[in-house]
Parts: sequence; C-alpha cells; structure tokens
Amino acid sequence: MSGQAMWAILTFLAAGIGTMLLGLALRWVDRKVTALVQWRVGPPWYQPLADVLKLMGKETLMPSTARGTGFLLAPIIALSATAVTAAILWRTLLVPQEGFLGDLIVVIYLLMVPALMTVLGASASGNPHASIGAGREVKLLLSYEAPLLLAFLVPIARSGWTLDLGRIVTAQAASPVVFSVSGVLAVVVAVVCMQAKLGQVPFDLAEAECEIMSGVYVEYSGPSLACWLMARMMLLALLPLLLILMFWGGLHTGAWWGVPAFLGKYVLFVALVTLIRNTNPRLRIDQTMRLFWFVLVPAAAVAVVLSMTGISRGIPWL
Repeated sequence: MSGQAMWAILTFLAAGIGTMLLGLALRWVDRKVTALVQWRVGPPWYQPLADVLKLMGKETLMPSTARGTGFLLAPIIALSATAVTAAILWRTLLVPQEGFLGDLIVVIYLLMVPALMTVLGASASGNPHASIGAGREVKLLLSYEAPLLLAFLVPIARSGWTLDLGRIVTAQAASPVVFSVSGVLAVVVAVVCMQAKLGQVPFDLAEAECEIMSGVYVEYSGPSLACWLMARMMLLALLPLLLILMFWGGLHTGAWWGVPAFLGKYVLFVALVTLIRNTNPRLRIDQTMRLFWFVLVPAAAVAVVLSMTGISRGIPWL
C-alpha cells in the first residue's frame, strides 16, 4: 500500500472517530442544557456513550413485513457517508490548500445521504408510522435543500465562483463572508436549514415521538438504532464546522488567536442549535414547507443578489 493511500485511511479513521467522540460530547451538552432549562438535573456526562454501548449489546429485531436489505443497510450507509464527510471537512479545516476541485459538491451530496437513507430504511420497515415519517422526511428534504444551496452561493460567489472548499476558506482570510450584509442573511438561512437537517425541534417531524412514536426509527433496535444515533451525533458535530468553513473563514493557523476564535465560533453555532430547540414548538409539515419556500428561499435569493451587487460594484460590506 502506498504512503498516500495509508495517509488517506488514517485521516478517515482519525476524523471519523474524533467526530464521533465530539458528537457524543455535544449530545450530552445539548441534553444537559435542555434539562437545566426544564429545571431537571439532566444525564451524567457519559450517558450518550452508555446509550450507544447498550444498544450495541442488544439484538436487532426486524419486523416480518420489513425488506431486510434496505432496512439493515440504511443506517450503515448513513453512518459511512457521515464519516467520509468528517474526513473531508476536518482536512479542509487543517490543510485548506490540499483540497480537491468540487469537494463542496461531494460534501453537499454526502450530507444528503443520511436523510435519503432515513427514507429508505423507514420505507423498508413496513410500519405505517415509519411510512408517515418517511413522507415527512422527503418533504422536509425538498424544503430545506433549496434555501441552503442558495445560501452557499454567497460564499461561492465571493470567492471567485469556486467549488473548492479550501479556496473558499482561504478567500476569507482578510474578510469573512459573515462580515457583510449578504453574508449575515445567508448565515441566518443556513442556521435554520442546519436545524432541519439535524432533525431537531421545530423540524423533528419525521421522528415526532408524541405523534408517530419515533416515526422513521420506530422499528429500529440494537446496533442498527445505534448507527442512527451515531450518525445524528456526528452531524451535530459536522454542520457547525461546515458553516464556519463556508461563512467564517475556518481556522486562522497563522495567528495566535486562530484556535480560540475557531472554538468560539463553533460553540456559538452549537449554542444556537440548542437555543432554537428549547424555544420553539414543533411545526406542522405545511407550516415547515411554507417557511422554507416562501420565507427562506426569497431571503437566500436576496442574499445572492446583494452579494452579486457588492462584487460587481466593489462594495465589500454588501
């Protein structure tokens, strides 16, 4: 095996394992803050890890009506896609000049895979509640992807229309996208879309425990359910990182304040996820679709127009 191949494998393993551990920690923080808001003590720090290990030791039960291949493969594919995304994003953060052309397209595609696998696994389970959840997941996916892609057009345009994540990061060395009017608007849209991609309140429509009994995950148990939990925790760790890379310049390794500034940005986005979750009720699917298509899509389109105007007329703050 060549040295380059070995380096790629080690990068993949380190990024996957590190992101999983970070996701476990963030999941505990999210649950602990939620408990404190509700005047509860909350779980101990090791509870997310204990939940995963407990599920790993249990038997996977599959309903007789399920189509086994899709039902069992869906969580594995979702977890694998998330791990590959982690390798790309962390490498871009640490070594932005060593990215590859079009890696942003690859990241966007890989981040869609967990949602698509959720639909596949729920549809293959043969459970009517899971089918309802799968339908909601499809509608949610069709709702938030359009404004998210439009929001990403702002940093793409301001970095010279490149689809290389590393070049997008380095282009923001002097002036991050978020320090402009179009950037602020695009970040707001992207944060709401991030909440929907995570399946967090108010967009937990596909799971909705009190309505459809966990919906898309109702028939999952044992290691399969653990894979879903780990994929979601890894997404919780990765999506704030993606927003920092796209809108806030990544990690400024050449300055002493680079690492503390990055940690502050990261904590801010994670705090926003927890804040939105604890201050909003669950929306209906029709309300969700109206929000994304009639509010966020126009807002993202305005951000793109402002960005293009600022570029053409040489107005950096626009």
